[in-house]
Amino acid sequence: MTTRREFLRAGAAGLAALPAVACRGRAASVAEPRADSAGQAVPASIAALKSMKDQAQPITNAERMARIERARRLMADNRLDAVVLMGGTSLLYFSNISWGLSERLFAMVLPAKGEPFYVSPAFEEDRAREQIALGPFAATPDLRTWQENESPYERVAQGLKDRGIASGRVGMEETVRFVFSEGIGKAAPALRIVSATPVTAGCRIVKDPHEVELMRLASKATLAAYAAAFQALHEGLTQNEFSDLIATAHARLGFQGRAGVQTGPYSANPHGSIAPQTIRKGTILLIDGGCAVEGYHSDISRTFVLGKATDKMKQVFDIVHHAQRAAADAARPGLLLETVDAAARKVITDAGYGPGFKYFTHRLGHGLGMDGHEWPYLVEHNMYGWVDRLLLEPRMVFTDEPGVYIRGEFGVRLEDDMVVTDKGGELLTPQSPSIEQPFTNVTT
Repeated sequence: MTTRREFLRAGAAGLAALPAVACRGRAASVAEPRADSAGQAVPASIAALKSMKDQAQPITNAERMARIERARRLMADNRLDAVVLMGGTSLLYFSNISWGLSERLFAMVLPAKGEPFYVSPAFEEDRAREQIALGPFAATPDLRTWQENESPYERVAQGLKDRGIASGRVGMEETVRFVFSEGIGKAAPALRIVSATPVTAGCRIVKDPHEVELMRLASKATLAAYAAAFQALHEGLTQNEFSDLIATAHARLGFQGRAGVQTGPYSANPHGSIAPQTIRKGTILLIDGGCAVEGYHSDISRTFVLGKATDKMKQVFDIVHHAQRAAADAARPGLLLETVDAAARKVITDAGYGPGFKYFTHRLGHGLGMDGHEWPYLVEHNMYGWVDRLLLEPRMVFTDEPGVYIRGEFGVRLEDDMVVTDKGGELLTPQSPSIEQPFTNVTT
């Protein structure tokens, strides 16, 4: 589901050519470059970062089995006889199999009763067995292969029949392509093909404490990477050079991370522009990105100015800051999800940046976990797809990212990741203190 932000260029390539001048007001030692093990120049603030990777504990197969049992309860509740999973994060979530989508069918079929089976291209059998062995059903893998001139759909139909499912309802996970759903339906015409979202999203929208801690670590790492890159920021960098600094900082912390960077009027476009941009003093920067820790994501935005901000920039920043806090306070269990969006939108509208989506042009936030964007979403008239009305529950995790975007001038967005608790939304990272000093409260 992560479609809005791509890696901008991971690694530190080209950093040796960056000027070593610190911006005014920062100690020269912070920005003075040092050589890394590959001989590349790395600013001192980034070179000083220490890996946090050993703080991450992987998801265990016992945890995956607990997920599968919950999935089976939801399958019973929704009258599903089996669920078909293909390449994507839901497959990884349940099975520990990491497999991409292609024109060749690879699937895990999880029956409501009995053990799953797998369908793989024959030439991929060794790779499939290698990955199945990492998951919770390593001891008894039922792997069915198909040659390039054979139908994979017949393998799926036969596997279902062997499990006693010649008719009934089979759910397709949402990343399954239509051509595959259609093929399985034609191979087993007595089956009814339906959505598996009530099962997959039903499991994934509420995180367990381990998942929350992985996202807490990812958020902490991203904020530390941002702060280190900010200390190395100076006038004249391009947006891609600053993005490279952020990627390098994430790598020093032990994780693969990224951020998009937009400056000046381009920051008024929530997802930015591909136009070449150069960072100047007195101009707003909006950065937006994150990293993954054991497969779980952070998603954080900061808006700041290199140097002195205008009074209007400060005013808009304070409005967005207040809106973000109001949303977090409103995120209480038992309330409709749209309540959280409404709390932030009211602050922004009452401050003169309304009505509706005129300046705050997008929803307040989205679910977060193994995908950068996943169920459910914080917005009025949310189209959930499997329930009419969804209520907030403890350990749902969202982004809290209100914004005000003034076309032709600038935009301000503040985004932190938020877990729902009994008392309201807990931001996994501290709110940004100010538009001129955005990282004074960062600890590592």
